[in-house]
Amino acid sequence: MTEPRSKAAPGSRARLSSLLESPRVQQSIIALILVNAVTLGLETSPAVVEKAGGWLYGLDRAILAIFVVEISLKLYAQGLRFFRNPWNLFDATVVGVALVPATAGLSVLRAFRVLRVLRLVSVVPSMRFVVESIARALPGLGSIALLLVLFFYVFSVMATKLYGAEYPHWFGSLSGSMFSLFQIMTLEGWADIAREIMQRHPSAWLFFVVFILLATFTVLNLFIAIIVNAMQAQHEGAVARDGAQDAATRPDAPSPAAGDIAAQLAALHTELGRLRQLLHESSGRRDGGS
Repeated sequence: MTEPRSKAAPGSRARLSSLLESPRVQQSIIALILVNAVTLGLETSPAVVEKAGGWLYGLDRAILAIFVVEISLKLYAQGLRFFRNPWNLFDATVVGVALVPATAGLSVLRAFRVLRVLRLVSVVPSMRFVVESIARALPGLGSIALLLVLFFYVFSVMATKLYGAEYPHWFGSLSGSMFSLFQIMTLEGWADIAREIMQRHPSAWLFFVVFILLATFTVLNLFIAIIVNAMQAQHEGAVARDGAQDAATRPDAPSPAAGDIAAQLAALHTELGRLRQLLHESSGRRDGGS
């Protein structure tokens, strides 16, 4: 009696996993995440909390309980496979933060409850695609980031030595110079800084123009190029996988080997037809001759 139960368990887990991944369940989870995002936003308003604070807290606890049940069911249905999926670990971490009691030492975790809204990234395929593409581009982004830090360090040292004595509020220290150059990289008020410095150093425009060309128009665009390339590669890989799955699931689609066999059979059938015709003609000539 125990053997049929052990065989039935994997089937029930598979059905439960399919149910949890079904579009209806996923759409329900998305709706709950959006409702939870609204309630967490309303909790920042003292007037709303004064009128409906109890309702908001109760709704927040109920949605959190549903999330906990969903993740527990996924853990039961998928077993150890649950931990091999990074999105499952992400969901479990985000929900688990809300379960930690916000005592005096951990009161900051109350603000982290809003992290549950980030679950929207894991359940919406388009958002998940973007995040996976960015994660795939991280090695290239790391190299570009190191290059950008190198540029910042070199130009910060130069700016501190060139303009630090006369403009200490911008370039008085290495850290201050890096912050000012970061502001210039964002193109926020850089012309005002450059024009003021150019009143005493007319050639200062060259320093700022070269820095902006390197940091803003070159390095930052490399970030975008690497991310776009990763997204394109991710899309092509997804299309190839979908095509392979469709070909594998179509029983009527002939395989290349089956196509070759069919062509060979057709050629053999043609040859047999010719042989029959030749035999018929030769027998006809013999009958006529006799």
